[in-house]
Amino acid sequence: MIADLTDLRTWLRGLPSFERDRLPPFDPEDAPADPADLFLTWLRDAVAVGSPAPHAMNLATADAAGAVTARTLILKDLDARGWHFATGSHSPKAAALAQNPNAAMTSFWPALGRQVRLTGIVHDLGEEAGAADFLARPPTSRAAALVGRQSEPLASRQEYWDAYAAALARVEADVDGVLVAPEWRVYALTPHTVEFWAATPDAGQIRLRYRRSADGPSADRAWTKGLIWP
Repeated sequence: MIADLTDLRTWLRGLPSFERDRLPPFDPEDAPADPADLFLTWLRDAVAVGSPAPHAMNLATADAAGAVTARTLILKDLDARGWHFATGSHSPKAAALAQNPNAAMTSFWPALGRQVRLTGIVHDLGEEAGAADFLARPPTSRAAALVGRQSEPLASRQEYWDAYAAALARVEADVDGVLVAPEWRVYALTPHTVEFWAATPDAGQIRLRYRRSADGPSADRAWTKGLIWP
């Protein structure tokens, strides 16, 4: 077993991280005043090089007891309120956020050697935003959301497929497009810090951190930015 673990460590150390001779340049001196603008530039760069699911982000939450969980989800929008994602209000992530709204989100684009980390407070954007997002989803996704019961014990795959088929039939019968899962919500993480991490061709890295100033409503505070040690 020890030999196997040693071989595993050697194998993991030998795995490539980035193609450093193909990394795009990043000059933090040219970074915009608002981190959202830089994030969108990096996102577009990831799309341009064909990064799989470039809009996928990892969301980490902690409940009232401090138990931490993380999962990957899809970024829905980005505006002055923050980075948006959607889920049912009865989901584990929503339940954790109801107890503790502090959360973190991370984007990672290996082909570019870039990562963005956000920490802040998550807000429920309300029923209207949730309904609009739900109705914009394709029929199959609406059916999956109507099934609900996320992370509850499941007796069999057939039980799920039966519930999904019934939900899909409801969606397909909704010719007026008014059927909405009442618990569907859109949340926004309003960050107080945003960090941009970039690998460099010389095997180094650049870290640029934005922080909100301490005064005023969180969404209206000015940003300060500066380099931090790798």
